[in-house]
Amino acid sequence: MQQPIGNKGFRDLRIAAGAVTFILVLLHIYYSCYQLLDQWHLTRPFLDKGVVRLSASGLFKSPFTIKFISLAGMVLSMIGPPETTSTRVASTALRNFIRLGIGLFLYIGGTLLLKIDGKPAVVGGFYIASLVIGFALTWLAARELLDKLRLGSGGEVFNRYNESFPQEERLLQNPYSINLKARYLFRNRYRNSYINLVNPFKGTLVIGNPGTGKTRYLVRQFLQQHIQKQFTAFVFDFKYDDLTKLAYNFYLQAKDKRSIPIKFYSVNFDDLSRSHRCNPLDPNALHDISDAQEASKTILLGLNREWIRRQGDFFVESAISFVTANIWFLKKFDNGKYCTLPHLIELIQCDYPRLFSVLRSQRELVSLINPFLSAFLRNSMDQLEGQVASARIALSSLSSPQIYWVMSANEFTLDINNPADPKIVCMGMNPQKQIVHGAVISLYVSTMLKMINKKDCDPCMVLFDEYATLSNTSMDTFMATCRSNRIAPYLCIQDISQLQKEYGNAQASVLFNLPGNFLCSQVRGEAARLVSERIGKILQPKSTVSTNSRDSSTSESTHLDYAVPSSRISSLSAGQFVGMVADEPNQRIDHKAFDSEIVVDHEAINKEEVTFQAHPMVRDISAEMVDQNFFKIKDEVARLVEARLDQMNKNPSLARLIVRDTDGGGQARKKQ
Repeated sequence: MQQPIGNKGFRDLRIAAGAVTFILVLLHIYYSCYQLLDQWHLTRPFLDKGVVRLSASGLFKSPFTIKFISLAGMVLSMIGPPETTSTRVASTALRNFIRLGIGLFLYIGGTLLLKIDGKPAVVGGFYIASLVIGFALTWLAARELLDKLRLGSGGEVFNRYNESFPQEERLLQNPYSINLKARYLFRNRYRNSYINLVNPFKGTLVIGNPGTGKTRYLVRQFLQQHIQKQFTAFVFDFKYDDLTKLAYNFYLQAKDKRSIPIKFYSVNFDDLSRSHRCNPLDPNALHDISDAQEASKTILLGLNREWIRRQGDFFVESAISFVTANIWFLKKFDNGKYCTLPHLIELIQCDYPRLFSVLRSQRELVSLINPFLSAFLRNSMDQLEGQVASARIALSSLSSPQIYWVMSANEFTLDINNPADPKIVCMGMNPQKQIVHGAVISLYVSTMLKMINKKDCDPCMVLFDEYATLSNTSMDTFMATCRSNRIAPYLCIQDISQLQKEYGNAQASVLFNLPGNFLCSQVRGEAARLVSERIGKILQPKSTVSTNSRDSSTSESTHLDYAVPSSRISSLSAGQFVGMVADEPNQRIDHKAFDSEIVVDHEAINKEEVTFQAHPMVRDISAEMVDQNFFKIKDEVARLVEARLDQMNKNPSLARLIVRDTDGGGQARKKQ
């Protein structure tokens, strides 16, 4: 809706009002300072007659009367578009208000000079100077202030004034909510607000470049508030032990608040004295062969990240099937006594005849093993190596005494939200060993997500710092189903391009759009554009000034534009976040979008963190103990294979399944 304001008739009216104003001021000077003007020989008879007639009407009875009339004429002459052809306003609003105050004081307050007894030349001279200077300052200041109003937002070049919008100022709490105190700028005024995650179970995505305050302003509060509310927790600590130290000290503050105390566990592969041991291939968590297949896929995709986009390829699926068969054999053999990742790594390195023989002894594995066995018996070694070698080589990279130590025993289980045994588990990574540790931790995460996503369990939070470093293709399904089981997932990434690189565009798009709560600090490029589009548009005023040598006009309109444009998102400072939150039917949030600065007490945080304790040592451990465990596992796998072959030789129904290398050169035959 455009409404033109200026036209020629209106412009003439303004000129007339300005002319009348100037004439009234001059007549007032002529009347009040007549003696001085007469000395200067500036009086004229025809002016005297005119002034006498006007004074009879009472116009000059009080100097304030004509001054207020002239001020009204001044305002009338300024209504409408600015006369200048430039929309630039030189002075700030504060400077113009100061000029306006001084001008009004000199223009109106100068009347007091007329009451002073003195020489007419001196008093009149000062009065005329005060009147002229005051009138000029008032005119200039008033014109610039009105121009600022006409141009909108006080001349603010980045349009921050129009892009501000109302935000949620209520504190909305419930037993599960996360509440972040904030402040926001609305119409050039800061107002207090709250970012209320009233339903964290709908998932939360945190995105922002390094150094933008994700940990200090958000993750720290997520951990503290959830642990204080007696949530169980799983924390992926990318830069161990930053988050582990926070979680442990918040745990100490809240551990005595419930009847069944929460236990704290930490897992890392560098400082083994502070690491608990946990077996992610716990046979009790492998209910059927599909669980083994999921574990196999997680390990291999974590070690070969490009395979995530190649799922369905022959050689990729062959490697997954081969590792699945080995996992399920360990699950079934001797009640799963040796069902661990270290034993799997050693088993899969056995020579083909012995390995295929023991695997065939499990009837459930025949269909999985037959394609590999067929290639071996046909002496198609190139095909077999293509199917198996990629799995062998990938798993061999995990052959480390530290990994074998942590993953070969079970000091706790991953059902962290079990009401009978609640836990807080922190899992640390060394960024310098990201590929190896990422694959192992991905296996922990995959197993944990399946075990906790069940009914009738304690409320739980799962927090992933730098989620893109993990390989988990089931996170979208987990986030879509965990809400009813009271699980609050938090994914922290630096940029959506990380997800696209590791998971592909389709999976990255799902993980970006699925979470109900979304918080973003400074990002650039495509990520900034997607964030801006997700927050949406608001109605903003727009003013267009057109001037030429003959006329000026202003068009006022309103239009929908982005509430937070991508250019603003790319220039956010540390602690400033934009985003949206989800609400609940019984806790409606009218203003879901926000553009705020999180308010934290940095001094109090620094004082508190000085008193924080490091996670205590779990045990005294030596390099000799770790090496002994490493070679013990190798010996156990060798004895396992020998024992199984011995059992098969003693059983006629199984003996025929043993595969033998008849000529030692790869030409194999089945024993009939």
